Amino acid sequence: MRVTVIGAGYVGLVTAAGFAEFGNEVICVDKVKEKIDTLNRGEIPFYEPGLKELVEKGTKDQRLEFTQDIDRAIKEALVIFIAVGTPPRGDGGADLSHVEEVARTIAKNLNDYKVVVTKSTVPVGTGDKIEAIIEETKKGEVEFDVASNPEFLREGSAVYDFLHPDRVVIGTESDSARAILRDLYRPLYLRDTPFVFTTRKTSELIKYASNSFLAMKISFINEIANLCDLVDADVHVVAKGMGLDGRIGPKFLHPGPGYGGSCFPKDTMALRKIAEEVGYHFKLVNSTIEVNQQQREVAVKKIEEAAGSLKGKTVALLGLSFKPNTDDIRESPAVDIALRLLERGAKIRAFDPAAMKTASEVLKDKGEVLYAKDSYNAAEGADLLVVATEWNQFRNLNLERLKESLKEPVVVDLRNIYEPEKMKSLGFKYWGMGRR
Repeated sequence: MRVTVIGAGYVGLVTAAGFAEFGNEVICVDKVKEKIDTLNRGEIPFYEPGLKELVEKGTKDQRLEFTQDIDRAIKEALVIFIAVGTPPRGDGGADLSHVEEVARTIAKNLNDYKVVVTKSTVPVGTGDKIEAIIEETKKGEVEFDVASNPEFLREGSAVYDFLHPDRVVIGTESDSARAILRDLYRPLYLRDTPFVFTTRKTSELIKYASNSFLAMKISFINEIANLCDLVDADVHVVAKGMGLDGRIGPKFLHPGPGYGGSCFPKDTMALRKIAEEVGYHFKLVNSTIEVNQQQREVAVKKIEEAAGSLKGKTVALLGLSFKPNTDDIRESPAVDIALRLLERGAKIRAFDPAAMKTASEVLKDKGEVLYAKDSYNAAEGADLLVVATEWNQFRNLNLERLKESLKEPVVVDLRNIYEPEKMKSLGFKYWGMGRR
């Protein structure tokens, strides 16, 4: 099957490479020349484990092509995926200008029947809007269908998630579109992957509901962690006790400085806006957002308590990306905390395995920040160490060496990757989240 993916960003590139792996002929198009040139050189414009190998395989087998020629890409495809950005507007709603622009371009190049699929995260009713734009703009009586197929990719494991998804959601009222998309996903269908076939609007809402629920679990366990600090309980044991209940499950019950990234912050605000527009006050989502915002300050106050005073102190900061296995710093709690520490007069020695370059652009001119060559270099002469992102390599550091590198053996573990009793036995003054 000939497939076109419009947008060579995170979602678009993983989607294009994944469908090529399924044996389809895929064209991935983007209007940014530098991005296409980078991909045609065999380079990936962002950090994502396993993606480079998947792209190389697709291009070597001549099933994956990168181009700026959107007109040709549309005309040659049976299925067209829209995977462009939907950034938040000032009011929290999703900005659909890129999606609408693509819809008009598709309409102008509609030469025969196409299935147009939204892969971007879009508000409920966007499929109807795309359908109306194409219908009004197209020339002649060419038929088309519009479907919704939301993505559920986790940064750091996106390749695995595409090839081995928990479920595939397809929203369309068209029998033809449903059959074509079922055939496109046939390799997963044969592996007994669960498929959810529903209406477009329901499909669009599934994406927002899923992400907002996961964000709510994070905010809930962060509140429990804050309570544990006050009543002298251990949040890890609380989370374990909760997670063993099959109705709750253990995932996303990990306390920390709050959620970040390109999805949870944007999608919770967008769902709140969707509810507002139909006159509904979504109390749980509002509280989820509020708790997440306040959790950054909770983390900073914990660091300040451990340091005594931040003014003039040097903080070794391990982690800058919003989560491990990515260089993405969008809405990163670690970067936000770094900015707040600098505002309070601290100096920072930072290390992150992938995100130092991207973070340096945000932290530039905000204060004194040194980017270290490794974790121990970051700790050299620092007054305390803060673990802000739970990269696996931080879990297995030589703690005796770390202690020798620090001016004072003080560790603030915002991700609870160390055991308090072990740290205490090694002579560290240790602060965790909900583990006092």
